[in-house]
Amino acid sequence: MKMKREQKDALVSGLKERLMQSSTIYVTDFTGLSVKHMTDLRRRFRRAGVDFLVAKNTLAIRALREASIDAFDDVLEGPTAFVFAGSEPVGAAKVIADFRRETDNKPTVKAGLVDGKRVTPEEVHQLSKLPTREELLAQAAGALQGPLQGFVGVLSGLLNQFVGALEALRAQRADAS
Repeated sequence: MKMKREQKDALVSGLKERLMQSSTIYVTDFTGLSVKHMTDLRRRFRRAGVDFLVAKNTLAIRALREASIDAFDDVLEGPTAFVFAGSEPVGAAKVIADFRRETDNKPTVKAGLVDGKRVTPEEVHQLSKLPTREELLAQAAGALQGPLQGFVGVLSGLLNQFVGALEALRAQRADAS
Protein backbone atom coordinates (compact mmCIF):
# COMPACT_ATOMS: atom_id res chain seq x y z
CA MET A 1 0.00 0.00 0.00
CA LYS A 2 1.50 3.29 -1.10
CA MET A 3 1.51 6.25 1.23
CA LYS A 4 0.03 9.52 0.09
CA ARG A 5 2.15 12.65 0.00
CA GLU A 6 0.32 14.10 3.04
CA GLN A 7 1.00 10.95 5.06
CA LYS A 8 4.68 11.04 4.17
CA ASP A 9 4.92 14.72 5.08
CA ALA A 10 3.24 14.02 8.43
CA LEU A 11 5.65 11.16 9.16
CA VAL A 12 8.66 13.30 8.24
CA SER A 13 7.39 16.14 10.40
CA GLY A 14 6.82 13.82 13.38
CA LEU A 15 10.24 12.22 12.99
CA LYS A 16 11.87 15.64 12.70
CA GLU A 17 10.23 16.75 15.96
CA ARG A 18 11.47 13.63 17.76
CA LEU A 19 14.97 14.08 16.35
CA MET A 20 15.10 17.68 17.52
CA GLN A 21 13.71 16.93 21.00
CA SER A 22 15.90 13.95 21.86
CA SER A 23 19.48 14.57 22.95
CA THR A 24 20.27 10.84 22.60
CA ILE A 25 19.43 8.87 19.47
CA TYR A 26 20.53 5.38 18.49
CA VAL A 27 20.07 4.00 14.97
CA THR A 28 19.58 0.23 14.89
CA ASP A 29 19.15 -2.56 12.35
CA PHE A 30 16.44 -4.98 13.42
CA THR A 31 17.05 -7.57 10.69
CA GLY A 32 16.32 -11.08 11.90
CA LEU A 33 13.96 -10.15 14.73
CA SER A 34 10.59 -11.85 14.75
CA VAL A 35 7.38 -9.96 15.39
CA LYS A 36 7.33 -11.46 18.89
CA HIS A 37 10.84 -10.17 19.60
CA MET A 38 10.04 -6.73 18.15
CA THR A 39 6.98 -6.50 20.40
CA ASP A 40 9.05 -7.51 23.42
CA LEU A 41 11.74 -4.97 22.53
CA ARG A 42 9.15 -2.18 22.18
CA ARG A 43 7.71 -3.08 25.60
CA ARG A 44 11.13 -2.93 27.21
CA PHE A 45 11.84 0.44 25.66
CA ARG A 46 8.44 1.74 26.78
CA ARG A 47 9.14 0.60 30.37
CA ALA A 48 12.46 2.44 30.24
CA GLY A 49 10.73 5.61 29.00
CA VAL A 50 12.33 5.33 25.56
CA ASP A 51 10.69 5.71 22.14
CA PHE A 52 11.39 3.19 19.39
CA LEU A 53 10.40 4.00 15.81
CA VAL A 54 10.86 2.04 12.60
CA ALA A 55 11.27 4.41 9.65
CA LYS A 56 11.75 4.17 5.93
CA ASN A 57 15.22 5.38 5.06
CA THR A 58 14.05 7.89 2.45
CA LEU A 59 11.70 9.53 4.96
CA ALA A 60 14.36 9.37 7.69
CA ILE A 61 16.86 11.12 5.42
CA ARG A 62 14.34 13.91 4.74
CA ALA A 63 13.62 14.33 8.46
CA LEU A 64 17.33 14.33 9.35
CA ARG A 65 18.05 17.00 6.73
CA GLU A 66 15.16 19.14 7.97
CA ALA A 67 16.48 18.77 11.53
CA SER A 68 20.02 19.65 10.33
CA ILE A 69 21.46 16.35 11.57
CA ASP A 70 24.05 14.78 9.29
CA ALA A 71 25.47 12.21 11.71
CA PHE A 72 23.62 9.24 10.19
CA ASP A 73 24.03 9.76 6.44
CA ASP A 74 26.34 6.76 6.08
CA VAL A 75 24.26 4.25 8.10
CA LEU A 76 20.78 4.62 6.63
CA GLU A 77 20.73 1.42 4.62
CA GLY A 78 18.58 -1.64 5.16
CA PRO A 79 15.95 -1.92 7.89
CA THR A 80 16.32 1.05 10.22
CA ALA A 81 14.80 1.86 13.58
CA PHE A 82 15.45 4.90 15.75
CA VAL A 83 15.75 4.73 19.52
CA PHE A 84 14.97 8.11 21.12
CA ALA A 85 16.47 7.96 24.60
CA GLY A 86 16.01 11.63 25.49
CA SER A 87 18.51 12.80 28.08
CA GLU A 88 19.17 9.30 29.50
CA PRO A 89 21.58 7.51 27.12
CA VAL A 90 22.50 4.74 29.57
CA GLY A 91 19.01 3.32 30.12
CA ALA A 92 18.35 2.80 26.41
CA ALA A 93 21.83 1.35 25.88
CA LYS A 94 21.18 -1.12 28.72
CA VAL A 95 17.89 -2.22 27.13
CA ILE A 96 19.65 -2.81 23.80
CA ALA A 97 22.56 -4.68 25.41
CA ASP A 98 20.29 -6.89 27.54
CA PHE A 99 18.08 -7.70 24.57
CA ARG A 100 21.09 -8.49 22.36
CA ARG A 101 22.34 -11.01 24.95
CA GLU A 102 19.01 -12.81 24.80
CA THR A 103 18.44 -12.75 21.03
CA ASP A 104 21.59 -13.76 19.20
CA ASN A 105 23.06 -10.21 19.09
CA LYS A 106 20.03 -8.53 17.55
CA PRO A 107 19.25 -5.67 16.97
CA THR A 108 22.57 -4.26 15.89
CA VAL A 109 23.43 -0.66 16.61
CA LYS A 110 24.55 1.20 13.50
CA ALA A 111 25.46 4.50 15.20
CA GLY A 112 24.35 6.89 17.88
CA LEU A 113 24.17 10.55 18.71
CA VAL A 114 24.67 11.61 22.34
CA ASP A 115 24.45 15.35 23.08
CA GLY A 116 25.33 16.17 19.49
CA LYS A 117 28.36 13.86 19.35
CA ARG A 118 28.37 10.80 17.09
CA VAL A 119 29.07 7.55 18.93
CA THR A 120 30.03 4.17 17.56
CA PRO A 121 28.30 0.87 18.36
CA GLU A 122 31.22 0.03 20.67
CA GLU A 123 30.69 3.27 22.59
CA VAL A 124 26.98 2.49 22.93
CA HIS A 125 27.99 -0.90 24.37
CA GLN A 126 30.32 0.87 26.84
CA LEU A 127 27.45 3.18 27.85
CA SER A 128 25.36 0.11 28.68
CA LYS A 129 27.92 -0.87 31.33
CA LEU A 130 27.58 2.43 33.20
CA PRO A 131 25.13 2.80 36.08
CA THR A 132 21.85 4.56 35.29
CA ARG A 133 21.00 7.97 36.69
CA GLU A 134 18.88 6.39 39.45
CA GLU A 135 21.69 4.00 40.41
CA LEU A 136 24.16 6.90 40.58
CA LEU A 137 21.81 8.90 42.78
CA ALA A 138 21.38 5.90 45.10
CA GLN A 139 25.17 5.47 45.29
CA ALA A 140 25.62 9.16 46.08
CA ALA A 141 22.96 9.01 48.79
CA GLY A 142 24.66 5.94 50.29
CA ALA A 143 28.04 7.66 50.21
CA LEU A 144 26.60 10.67 52.04
CA GLN A 145 24.66 8.56 54.52
CA GLY A 146 27.70 6.78 55.97
CA PRO A 147 29.60 9.88 57.14
CA LEU A 148 26.38 11.48 58.38
CA GLN A 149 25.59 8.42 60.49
CA GLY A 150 29.10 8.52 61.91
CA PHE A 151 28.73 12.20 62.75
CA VAL A 152 25.39 11.55 64.48
CA GLY A 153 27.03 8.71 66.42
CA VAL A 154 29.87 10.99 67.59
CA LEU A 155 27.42 13.69 68.66
CA SER A 156 25.31 11.14 70.49
CA GLY A 157 28.40 9.82 72.30
CA LEU A 158 29.46 13.34 73.32
CA LEU A 159 25.96 14.07 74.56
CA ASN A 160 25.93 10.83 76.59
CA GLN A 161 29.34 11.71 78.11
CA PHE A 162 28.12 15.22 78.96
CA VAL A 163 24.97 13.85 80.63
CA GLY A 164 27.10 11.31 82.53
CA ALA A 165 29.43 14.07 83.75
CA LEU A 166 26.48 16.18 84.91
CA GLU A 167 24.99 13.17 86.70
CA ALA A 168 28.33 12.46 88.44
CA LEU A 169 28.57 16.14 89.47
CA ARG A 170 25.01 16.06 90.82
CA ALA A 171 25.72 12.83 92.75
CA GLN A 172 28.98 14.32 94.18
CA ARG A 173 27.18 17.44 95.39
CA ALA A 174 24.33 15.37 96.84
CA ASP A 175 26.90 13.35 98.88
CA ALA A 176 28.67 16.51 100.08
CA SER A 177 25.49 17.94 101.52
